[in-house]
Amino acid sequence: MGQKTVRFSDLSGQLIMHDDALARIVVHEHPELGDGPVEIEALTDEAEAIEEAALRVAVVDLYLRDDLEPRRLVLEADVFDKLATENPMSELLIAARPARRSSRTPANGTTRGDRLDYATLEHAGKPHKGKTTDTEKQLVRDHLAEINERLANQGFRTISLTDPDHIERYSLDQLAREHTMELEFGLDDEVQTEADAEAEAEAEAEADAEAEAKVGAGTEADAEAEARVGAEVG
Repeated sequence: MGQKTVRFSDLSGQLIMHDDALARIVVHEHPELGDGPVEIEALTDEAEAIEEAALRVAVVDLYLRDDLEPRRLVLEADVFDKLATENPMSELLIAARPARRSSRTPANGTTRGDRLDYATLEHAGKPHKGKTTDTEKQLVRDHLAEINERLANQGFRTISLTDPDHIERYSLDQLAREHTMELEFGLDDEVQTEADAEAEAEAEAEADAEAEAKVGAGTEADAEAEARVGAEVG
């Protein structure tokens, strides 16, 4: 007996009866998108409706002063065109020179156009938008000191075991607890050391006082003895 695969539209949940009614949709950018493109299936009619609703857009990168990476912006083409007030945008784009690589390339040699793999020891722990993968979390947990040293050298923020956001992002609960215990034990040891020092100082003070008392008593006894000898001689 053969098997038949039944497919449903990811958009509407409708049954896709025939392969020729199936459309594949790949989503490259979306505010809720994670680390990379995803694909969904839909009816051909639904896909064509997407095409009809599509906007003419302009995708631009802004290179602003002191930014480590360019800012990728998407806006309606008509809105972008209105920014050109001296000559039409169409003429401006035709006359514009080809884009060059930014001279303000970050220390790691990458720009926003070069997607970083944060699931590698080379880039794990760097600030980024989107989902933090389990692989990146594991790398951060296993190599926290090494990663923090790299982040500091590259001018990024380091990962703190006392920052709730960092603990949640990289699942650092266990390391954070161990760090807290180390701090507490360290404080206990310091308090105990201070107490021992105070007790030792008090003991030394008492010993000095007893020694002085004994010396004083001996001196007084010698004086009395000399007095008695003087009286007898007299």
